[in-house]
Amino acid sequence: MAVLKIGVIEDELVIARTILGTLGELGYPHCGPAINYTEALDLLENEKPDLVLLDIQLAGRKDGFDVAEKINETHRIPFIFLTANSDVETIDRAKKVKPHAYIVKPFTKEELYAAIEIAFSNFTGNQIEPKSENSASSPNKNFMFVKDGYVFRKIFFDELLYLESEANYVLLHLVSQKKVMVRSTINDFIEQLKPGRFIRIHRRFSVNIHFIEDIFPNELSLRTVKLPIGKSYRDRLLQALGIKADV
Repeated sequence: MAVLKIGVIEDELVIARTILGTLGELGYPHCGPAINYTEALDLLENEKPDLVLLDIQLAGRKDGFDVAEKINETHRIPFIFLTANSDVETIDRAKKVKPHAYIVKPFTKEELYAAIEIAFSNFTGNQIEPKSENSASSPNKNFMFVKDGYVFRKIFFDELLYLESEANYVLLHLVSQKKVMVRSTINDFIEQLKPGRFIRIHRRFSVNIHFIEDIFPNELSLRTVKLPIGKSYRDRLLQALGIKADV
């Protein structure tokens, strides 16, 4: 499972150090702190965090709301507001920039962990195109877009060799030997693909049937890769390929 890189934008350095220390205890790589709008943009551009913890009050004229607007416009990654304010006016302003969570200081390690994981899960859960008449399952569509960091990456089905499950992520193995990590379960991801194009051969693997070359008793080959065939998946695989099970 991939580990999220967390960016910290906080102008009170004592609090920032506490947050960074907590992130370290939780096992998250981190970057920052950035203390103002300019440093925040530099952090987003150069460090490329997967998620940002964003204080509303920052040093300088521009505040966390300005940073949030820039994230929504340019970077499109989830962010969590950290603030000591929970008044109606602040919350109303926050709602306009659509944070993925809102934490009132002080907070516990457990609260921070829960907010990060839920915010990222909810954000990336919407990055795979839903099934519909215009989705990847459409007969006339030969590609889909997936979220890779803060970029929506175009993936052609003809370039997708096989899928590998990694806990709550799916690793897309492309014909070019490039790999793209997507936050999703393998079952949910397969539902976004063309029916009959990809088939599950193992609890961890699903393959593009167009690239299957040889089938052995316990594994198959596609291109230069060999993958295991799970016992419970073998009969369905052979049936999909038109091979009699007793052959």
